[in-house]
Amino acid sequence: MRKVETQFGSGAYDQSIAVGSHHLVSDIDASKGGSDGGPSPHEYLAAALASCTGMTLKMYAGRKSWGLENAIVTVDISRTDEVERFTRTITLVGNLDAEQTARLMDIADKCPVHKALIGTIAIDTQLVP
Repeated sequence: MRKVETQFGSGAYDQSIAVGSHHLVSDIDASKGGSDGGPSPHEYLAAALASCTGMTLKMYAGRKSWGLENAIVTVDISRTDEVERFTRTITLVGNLDAEQTARLMDIADKCPVHKALIGTIAIDTQLVP
């Protein structure tokens, strides 16, 4: 995996993000003091889970030559009592029978981002002079 690097952008809170040759922006919405110049860090986290789920479903169905035409995945993150709750909804589009649909729903939980989020996470932080 390529390293992700961020640094201050030009606004109050926006961050310039570089991942290889890709450049993104993260910010917070105006109601929280940002300029809404890009998705928030939590929205990128939700996007990571949603896109990884879709990729995993597409890859699995493709290997099985199943008739999955699309997987529409939405993720919302809320926080209550110090608990982050990810609500993921999946719409499977295509010619799938009940058994295939059930298997794909099981496979959704096997996407690498899902596995990372439900597993034990360690964050090692170092100050570079």
